[in-house]
Amino acid sequence: MHHTTDTGSASAGTSSDARTDAGAGPVGQPAERREGRAKVTGTARYAAEHTPPGCAYAWPVPATVARGRVTRVDDTEAMATTGALAVLTHENADRLNPADDAILDVLQSPRVPHRGWYVAVAVAETIEAARAMAEAVRVEYEEEPHDVIVTPDHPGLYSPEETSGVTTNRARGDFDREYAAAPHTLDATYTVTPLHNHPMEPHASTALWEGGHLIAYDSSQGSTTVRKTLAALFDLAEGQITVVSEHVGGGFGSKGTPRPNVVLAALAARHIGRPVKLALPRREMPAIVGHRAPTIQRLRLGAHADGTLTALSHEVVTHTSTVKEFVELAALPARTMYASTASRTGHRLAALDVPSPSWMRAPGEAPGMYALECGMDELAVELDLDPVELRLRNEPENEPDTGKRFSSRHLTDCLREGARRFGWHGRDPRAGVRREGDLLIGTGVASATYPVVVMPSTASAEALGDGTFHVRVNATDIGTGARTVLAQVAAEQLGVPLDAVRIDIGSSDLPSASLAGGSSGTASWGWAVHKACRELRASGSGIATVDTTSDVQAQEDYARHAFGAVFAEVQADTVTGEVRVRRMLGMFAAGRILNPRTARSQFLGGMTMGLGMALTEHSTLDPATGRFIEADLAGYHVPACADVPDIDIDWLHEDDPYLNPVGGKGIGEIGIVGTPPAIANALYHATGTRCRELPLTPDRVGLLG
Repeated sequence: MHHTTDTGSASAGTSSDARTDAGAGPVGQPAERREGRAKVTGTARYAAEHTPPGCAYAWPVPATVARGRVTRVDDTEAMATTGALAVLTHENADRLNPADDAILDVLQSPRVPHRGWYVAVAVAETIEAARAMAEAVRVEYEEEPHDVIVTPDHPGLYSPEETSGVTTNRARGDFDREYAAAPHTLDATYTVTPLHNHPMEPHASTALWEGGHLIAYDSSQGSTTVRKTLAALFDLAEGQITVVSEHVGGGFGSKGTPRPNVVLAALAARHIGRPVKLALPRREMPAIVGHRAPTIQRLRLGAHADGTLTALSHEVVTHTSTVKEFVELAALPARTMYASTASRTGHRLAALDVPSPSWMRAPGEAPGMYALECGMDELAVELDLDPVELRLRNEPENEPDTGKRFSSRHLTDCLREGARRFGWHGRDPRAGVRREGDLLIGTGVASATYPVVVMPSTASAEALGDGTFHVRVNATDIGTGARTVLAQVAAEQLGVPLDAVRIDIGSSDLPSASLAGGSSGTASWGWAVHKACRELRASGSGIATVDTTSDVQAQEDYARHAFGAVFAEVQADTVTGEVRVRRMLGMFAAGRILNPRTARSQFLGGMTMGLGMALTEHSTLDPATGRFIEADLAGYHVPACADVPDIDIDWLHEDDPYLNPVGGKGIGEIGIVGTPPAIANALYHATGTRCRELPLTPDRVGLLG
C-alpha cells in the first residue's frame, strides 16, 4: 500500500522559521541550538583549541613539483631555528601500515604524486617557529613530466565499472534509435570548473600519546571513521584510540574522511614524545583536502512536440588522481528525474597528476543537475513550452532507472506551489525583453533532488533517576544543529520536556555512529536515538543500548529521494557583464521537518552555496606548475552578504512512512542542487544568450550591449 501525504504549505508571506510541525511534541518545534551560547561566548572548543600540557606545534612542507621524487631533504637551517624540535620526512618518520585511502600514506616514500603533497613536517615549541622551520627546509626533487588538464578527448580516459557501490554506466532502452527518431532534439555540453570546500575552521588536529593510547582531537565529520583508520595505520586496537570531534566548524564533505593532518600530528607526537597540534594553512587546503572535480557534461534530449521525452543521454568526463580513484557521479540524477523511453548515462575519467578529488556538498547532484536542468530549459525554449510545464509533463510514475516505487515524490507540488509563490505565471516567456536602464532582467526555474541515505548507528539512553535522561551517540555536529534535533527526538520518545534530556556526541568513546555526510546524519543517528529511548521508556528505568543495523537492512525496497524547486530572478549589466541575483525562492519536499529553525538555516546555506557555484566560485589548474591558482579566500570567491538577496524558503508537509521512524529526509545538500541551473536559466531569459560554463562571471557572459 502506498503512502498518503499532506502537501499543504504555509500561506504566502509566512516565514518558514516561524512555522512548527502539526504535532505537539518537541519534534517539529523551532528549538534553539543547544551549543549556541557556548559558540558565541567562545567556550566551545574546536580541534586546534585543545592545548595539552607541553604541547608542541607542527607545520607541513608541501611539494613544489607536480610529479617526481624527493632526492634530498636538508633540514640544517630549519633545525637551527630557535625552538626547533624535529623535522620528519620519509627517511625518519615511523612506518605505517598501507592505508586504504592512499592520501594518508604521508612521509612513507619519496614519491610526489601531485603538487602540494606533503614531503616533510616541521615541529617546534611555537607555531611561529614551526612555520619558520618549514620555510627553511630545503627539498630537492627529480622532476617528471606531468599532466593536469582533462579534455573530452584525453587519451587516458577510461570508464570504471563501479564506484562506491554505484554502477557508473547504465543504459535503458535503445537511446540511439529513439534519439534519431525524435522530432525535437538537444545536444549541448555544459562545463563546471574545479570547486573547493573552504570551511571556516581549517582542517586541524591535536594528538597526544598516553602510554600506548592515542588521543586525537580532530576536525572531522566522523570520529568513528577516524579512529578505525588510525587503528589500521598505526597497528593498534580501536580501543587504544580516542578521537574527539565535539565541535566542527564546517566540512561540506572535505572532512568526511580522515585527512593527512591527523596522521601527521599523531606521527609527530609519537616522534617527540609530546602532544602536537597541527592546523593546515588555508593556502594548502586546495591541494590536500579534496575538491569537486571538473566536469564536461554532454547532454542529449529527444522529445515529441508536446515535450514528452523519448531519449535522454547524460555523459560525463572528469578527472581523478593517480593516488586513488574518485568519480564525480554527475549523471546519476538523470536516472531519477524524468520519464523517457530510453536513456544512457555514463562517466569517463582520466587519472592525472592532480590532488585527489573528493566529496563536496551534493557530490554528483550539484554539477549533474546544473547540466540536466539547463538542458530542460533549452528544450522548453525550443518547443515554446513553459519550463515548469515541461517538467510536469515528464513526471515519472516510478523511478525511471530502477522501476522502483518512490517512497514519496512531490516534485510537481514543489513546482506548482513554488511557481505560485514566486509569481511565475505572469512571466513574459520572451528572452531579453525586460529592461531597467542598463540592466536586463530575467527569471528561471530548476528542479532539485537528493537521495535519502540512512546508515546503521548505535545509541544509548539512560534514566538518571531524577526525572532527567542521558543520551549518548557518536554523532557529529558540523554546524547543522544535530545536538538539538537529536535531543528533540529523545525528548519526544521519552515523553519529557526538552530540557530534561542531556545529550553527548562527538567522541569515538561513545556508542558508534555513522559520519555526518550524504545528508544522512540526522536520519541515521535519529533512528538509533528513537529506538533507544523507546526501549528505555518501555522498561521504565536503567539504560538501553541499541543498534539499528538490522532495522536499516530490513527497509522495504523503495526509491527514496528528497525533491525541490528553485526559482530565481537575476539582473545582467549590459555594460559590465556582471550578473547578480535579485531574489530566489526554494520550495522543498523533504519528509518531516524536525526543527524549522535549523532546517531553514540548512536550506538557506545550501542555496547560498549554489549561488556561489553559479556566479563566483571556481578553481583553475595551472598546466605549467600543476597547482590550483585560487588558493585562499582572496582568490577563491565565496559569496559575501552583499551577494545574497532575501531568499524565500518553504517546504511541504510530507509524511513518508518508508524512511525511518523519525520521518525526516536529509536537507543539508538539496538546497545547493537546483540553485545554479535556476540562476543560469534566469540569465538566459534576461539576455537571450545561453552560457554553458560555470561560474557566470563577466568574462564568460561578455558585454551584452
